[in-house]
Amino acid sequence: MRNLRLQLRFLVPLVVILAAAAYFALPLMDRLTLRWFARDLNLRGSLVTNALSESIADALPDPKGRKLQALFSRATQDERLVAIGLCSADGRLLRSSAGFPKALTCAGAQQTASLPEPLMRIEGGPVHVGVHPVNAEAGTIGQLVLLQDLSFIERRSQDTRQYLVILIASIGVLIALVTMIVAQLSWRGWISGTRALLRGEGLIRPLSGSAPELEPLAADLRARLRELEDEYRRSQGPEAEWNPQRLQALLRTQLSGDQVIVVSNREPYIHELLHGAVVVRRPASGLVTAVEPVMRACSGTWIAHGSGSADRDVVDRNDRVELPPGQHEYLLRRLWLTPEEEQGYYFGFANEGMWPLCHVAHVRPVFRESDWQYYRAVNQRFADAVVAEAREDDPVVLVQDYHFALVPAMVREKLPRATIITFWHIPWPNPESFGICPWRREILQGMLGSTILGFHTRFHCKNFIETVDRYLEARIEHEHSTIQFQGVSTLVESYPISIEWPTAAETALWRPVPECRRRVLDRLHLPADQRLAVGIDRFDYTKGILERLHAVERMLEKYPEWLGRFTLVQVAAPSRSALEEYRAFRDRITVVTDRINQRFGTGGTLPILLLAEHHEHDAVNELYRAADACLVTSLHDGMNLVCKEFVAARDDERGVLILSRFAGAARELPEALIVNPYHVEDTADALHRALTMPEAEQRERMAALRTTVREFNVYRWAGRMLADAGRWRLRERIAERVQRHAGE
Repeated sequence: MRNLRLQLRFLVPLVVILAAAAYFALPLMDRLTLRWFARDLNLRGSLVTNALSESIADALPDPKGRKLQALFSRATQDERLVAIGLCSADGRLLRSSAGFPKALTCAGAQQTASLPEPLMRIEGGPVHVGVHPVNAEAGTIGQLVLLQDLSFIERRSQDTRQYLVILIASIGVLIALVTMIVAQLSWRGWISGTRALLRGEGLIRPLSGSAPELEPLAADLRARLRELEDEYRRSQGPEAEWNPQRLQALLRTQLSGDQVIVVSNREPYIHELLHGAVVVRRPASGLVTAVEPVMRACSGTWIAHGSGSADRDVVDRNDRVELPPGQHEYLLRRLWLTPEEEQGYYFGFANEGMWPLCHVAHVRPVFRESDWQYYRAVNQRFADAVVAEAREDDPVVLVQDYHFALVPAMVREKLPRATIITFWHIPWPNPESFGICPWRREILQGMLGSTILGFHTRFHCKNFIETVDRYLEARIEHEHSTIQFQGVSTLVESYPISIEWPTAAETALWRPVPECRRRVLDRLHLPADQRLAVGIDRFDYTKGILERLHAVERMLEKYPEWLGRFTLVQVAAPSRSALEEYRAFRDRITVVTDRINQRFGTGGTLPILLLAEHHEHDAVNELYRAADACLVTSLHDGMNLVCKEFVAARDDERGVLILSRFAGAARELPEALIVNPYHVEDTADALHRALTMPEAEQRERMAALRTTVREFNVYRWAGRMLADAGRWRLRERIAERVQRHAGE
C-alpha cells in the first residue's frame, strides 16, 4: 500500500505535467506549422510570379485586359491557387481573377503579406496572401497578389495534433509503466532513480546501459530526429539563390559593368556541315556545361578554337558569331589553327603531357620540344586575341584550363591593369610529380600572371602553392593564400564548379520518369523489368571506365541473382582519337565489354551496352531519368559534373549515385555511395546496394543531394570568383588613387 501511495504521488504530478505539456504544445505546434507552410507558400508564390512575369509584361499593353484575364484564368486552375490580382506601382488594382475578394485592396494585401502569419479568411476558407514584384526587362512593372488555399494546412494540423497527443500519451504510459516496475522491484532503486532523474541522468542511462532492449527504440528516435532536422533545413532553402539575375546584378555593382572575356580551347557551339546543311551542336564538355551559362549572364566575349567544318561559314569578317543560336546573348570569337599547331599544342603538349601529368592516372606523360614551341605560339595568339577584343585596358579575363597556362602572363604584359582569373579544371599534382615537366618554371610563371587562380578543392590549391615554393623564388603568404611573384600578387583559392540548375520551364518539358524508362528500354531492346545503371563519359583513361566494367563483372559473379536482370548502359563519347593512348584504351574497353557480355549474356540480354557515340543533352537526360543508378568512377578528377547532372535530372528523388572518392565532387556530395574505384569488390558491393536500396533511403539521399547541387550551382561558382575579382579591382583602384594623390 505504501508503495502504491508513493507511486500515485509521482504519477499524478506526471499526468498533470503531461496534460499541461499537451495543452501548451498543441497551439505552439499549430503556429510553427503555419509559419513553415507560409514560408513554403511565399517561395512557391515567387516561383509562380517569375514564371508569369514575362507573360504579364506582354499582356499588360492590352487596353481591354483580355489577355491578362485569360492568363489569370489559366493560372488559377491550380487547385491551391485561389485568386490572382495585379497591382500597379502606385498601388492600384489593375486586374484580378474571378475569385479575388472585392474588399481586398492592394494596400491591404501588402499589409497582410508583411505579417508573420499572412492569412485572411474568405468565403471558401482561409487563404495565404502573398505580394511579389513582377520584373521585366525595363524593371519592376507592378506587384502580383496571390491568394493560395490554406485549408490543407488545417487538415494537416489536425493530424499533427492527433499524433502529438498520441505521442505524449504513449510517453506518459511508458514512463508510468517503467516507474511502477522499478518501484515494485526496489524502493531504494526507485529513490535512486528519482534522484538520477532530477540530475538529468535517468533518461539516458536506462536506454544505453541498464535496458539494452530499448536500444533499437533509441536508435529509431535519433534517426527520426535527424530526418526532421534535414527536412527543416531543406524547407529553409538557400539564403539567397544564385541565378543569372543575381550574377548580372553582381557585375553591375561590384564590377561596374566591366567587359568579361573568356578564353578556352573548346567552343560552346560547333557548326558542322551535314548533308549540305549547317547544323549546330554542343560539344560534350564539362567546361562548356559550366562556363556557357556564365557567359549568357555576363553578355561578354568568348574566344575559342574554331574546329567545326562549317565554323568559317557562319562568322563575320572579324571571325565573330553571336550565340546562342537565335538568342544572341554573347559573342564568340573564333581562332583558326593549322593541323600542325593543333597536333603540337593540343594533342601533343596539352593532352600527352599536361593531362596525364596532372591526373596521375598511371599513364606516362610525353614532353617534346616541338610540342612546347607550338604550345607557346598558340598561347601567344590567344593572348593577342584577348588584347584585340578588349575595349578598355582593364577587362575581366577568365582563362580556362590547362591549355592556356602561359596566357595570363602574356595578357598581363600587354594589359597590366586587367583582372585575370584563371580556373584550372583538372587536378594539380604534388611538387614531385609536377617536377617531371621540363618547362615547369615557365608554366608556373605564366599562371602567376593571374590575379586569381582557382582550383576545385583546397587540396589542389595546397599542391600548387607547394609547387611554387619548390621551383620559384616567390613570396608566399599562407595565411591569406596569396603568392607575390615579379610584382604581381595572385590569390590562390578553391571554387568548386557546378552546373546550371534546370528552370521550371525546362523541367516542364521533361517526360515523366516512367515514360523515359519505357522509351530507353524500348530503344535498347531490354525487358520492361530490367534494372539499369548508366555511365556517361568521354573515352578517357582517367574516368575509370575499365574499373567500372570489372565491378559489374564482379557483381554478377558475387550476386548471380542479377544475371539477365541488370544492364549497364555505358555512353562513351569518342575523344582525342588521334592519340595512340586513347585508341588503345578504346580498343581495350571494347574487348573487355565483349568478354563480359559473352560470359554473362543470357537470352539476348547483355549486362553491358557500350554506346560509343556522342549523345545530345536531351538523350543523356532521358538516360539519367530512366536509370536506377549512375556510376561515376573517376580515377582522378577535378570535379566531374556528370554526377551533378544526374542529381539535377532526378526530380522524382529516386535513383542512386555511386561516386568515386577521387572525384572533386565527392567532398560536396557525401550522401552518394562513395567508393574506391581501384577496389573492385567495394564498387561491386556498392552497385548491389544501390540496386536493392529502399525507396525511402533513395528519397532521403537524393533530396539532400539535390539541395546541395541546387544551392551550389554554376552561378554561385562564377559569382564567388567574380565577387573576389570585384573586391580585388576595388582595392587596386583605391591604391592607384592614393598613389596618384600622393604624387600630386
